[in-house]
Amino acid sequence: MPAARTLAAAVLVASCTFATAGTSSAQTWPTRPVTMVVPFSAGGPGDALGRILAPRLGEVLGQTIVVENIGAGGGLVGTARVAKAVPDGYTFVYGNIATHAQSQALYKKQLYNAATDFAAVILTSQASTVLTVRKDLPVGNLREFIAHVKANQKTMQYASGGAASPSHMACALVNSAIGVNVTHVPYRGSAPAMQDLIAGHVDYQCPGTASAIPIIKSGHIKAIAMLSRERSPSMPGLATAHEQGLTDLEAETWSGFFLPKGTPDAIVRRLNAAAIATLQTPSVQQRLGDVRAFVVAPEQRTPEYLQAFVVREIARWSAAIKAAGIAVE
Repeated sequence: MPAARTLAAAVLVASCTFATAGTSSAQTWPTRPVTMVVPFSAGGPGDALGRILAPRLGEVLGQTIVVENIGAGGGLVGTARVAKAVPDGYTFVYGNIATHAQSQALYKKQLYNAATDFAAVILTSQASTVLTVRKDLPVGNLREFIAHVKANQKTMQYASGGAASPSHMACALVNSAIGVNVTHVPYRGSAPAMQDLIAGHVDYQCPGTASAIPIIKSGHIKAIAMLSRERSPSMPGLATAHEQGLTDLEAETWSGFFLPKGTPDAIVRRLNAAAIATLQTPSVQQRLGDVRAFVVAPEQRTPEYLQAFVVREIARWSAAIKAAGIAVE
């Protein structure tokens, strides 16, 4: 056989071998523990959600899900690491509205492209955000809050769980909607921000309902408006900002699984199916409800839906962030 033909035959055999190995690998995945990167510090809302899902997800897949917290850069560092990870299914990120939508308009230097650098797997849950104030602020509803902030904006402060965090974005959108410029005080996490709101060191905050509702019910802070289109099942008596006059103001948060771009479709589908089984587990649904996160509808749980959803969210938040004049170096 001529040398050229021999070489061609060898290349063909090698190609077939690698293709078969890749298919076999996808079909048998996972054969070892899988790492779920939570790109936020331990103890925060994102970490809590990840640790609710991980044990059951591991049971469904037959392998341990190792939760790895990488709390730096507003979630960008851990997310970027997954974007650059080997696309073999053994590392995925539990991303959210901050890492896969808001970040794309906030930062001048991008570490990844949320729409193209990942294989979308599944949208897992959504949660409402709520406008809260220190308990002695002399306001009881959104109309009174707006009037008070407009009159006192030069001396007031609002807290967040960090620059460019979802709580920062939510309050910044509120400020932009009512036309005020209030000093932002970023903290290293939502917990210390809430502690200072309770202590009265800052005037207001826009946290997720998971961390806020127990404190609201305790009387240590006051709730002014739900920042979502619909009222939250967790606090059905609290009117939304939309109902109180700030029409179309929405700052609902969401979370989902993302694998690195190039991950075999068979693995994407296997993780998606395992996640669906996890979300359908009654004990998981109850625990998510306990932290005020709610499983999305069945038609929203496909990889295709999440991919299109991320593209829409990037566009929505890009417009809102640009209008609010927010930017992070």
